[in-house]
Amino acid sequence: MTQPIPAGAQPTGVGAEPSAREQSAREQALVDRVVASFDDTPDERLRTLMQSLTRHLHAFVREVRPTETEWQRAIDFLTAVGHITDDRRQEFILLSDVFGISMQTVQVNNEARADATEATVFGPFFVADAPFVENGGDIANGAPGQPCWVQGRVTSIDGSPVADARLDVWEADDDGFYDVQYTDDRTAARGFLVTDANGEYRFWALTPTPYPIPHDGPVGELLSAVHRSPMRASHLHFMAQAAGLRTLVTHIFVDGDPLLDADSVFGVTDSLIKRFEFHEAGSPTPDGRVVEGPWSQVRFDIVLAPA
Repeated sequence: MTQPIPAGAQPTGVGAEPSAREQSAREQALVDRVVASFDDTPDERLRTLMQSLTRHLHAFVREVRPTETEWQRAIDFLTAVGHITDDRRQEFILLSDVFGISMQTVQVNNEARADATEATVFGPFFVADAPFVENGGDIANGAPGQPCWVQGRVTSIDGSPVADARLDVWEADDDGFYDVQYTDDRTAARGFLVTDANGEYRFWALTPTPYPIPHDGPVGELLSAVHRSPMRASHLHFMAQAAGLRTLVTHIFVDGDPLLDADSVFGVTDSLIKRFEFHEAGSPTPDGRVVEGPWSQVRFDIVLAPA
């Protein structure tokens, strides 16, 4: 007489294990049910996003076949990313950055257009209410670092100057920190200025230096586990906005920086690598400012695509 299989026990014997074909069919059936659950989504774009995301997530699970313990560790990791995120630190942006997803999103949303300046990652340290700086002014505001004279011209793709373009600029100081990473509410190494009638701009900043992305949290632990550096190549952030033209978010990078090929967020493109000229202490500056110690200068001409 055949004995019933106790609850929780695994069946044994010939034919007890499902075939590979049967297993695949079970898995695909689940994918199909979940995808179909979004069929009645009224917003067509949202429906497309959710169904595509479902297919890709299930494809990942079916490919790597994580254990339930590994999946729980992934959930714990994402929970930790959420817990450390606040109004001053965005760990989810860092996570997107180190996977190259931020840069890929930039690329698919900023298709090449004639000679328009390339975009790159936004980063987590932009501040919307940066102080206004006159052309020729200094955004450093006491931040430590070597002075750097930055100048250039903003044009459209037909070469016409863009007057009154707003340029937001921001960067880390010589200690590797942005002002928002300090706890004293300082505003330094950031500001915005407006191009003149010829589309030209100029200001003093700091010579960019390499620095690590915040790596004292779960994203840093991930980078450590996979033996990747948290360092970013030296750069200066720009955001250019003008009526009728596509807003540009970009950086410029320092030619010769050894980290250009190892930027932790994959933000470097060849067209954004610029030659910085370095000058000895006492060398005359473009605006006659007296600078104690060495200084540098760079030119960055910006070409904006139509909106």
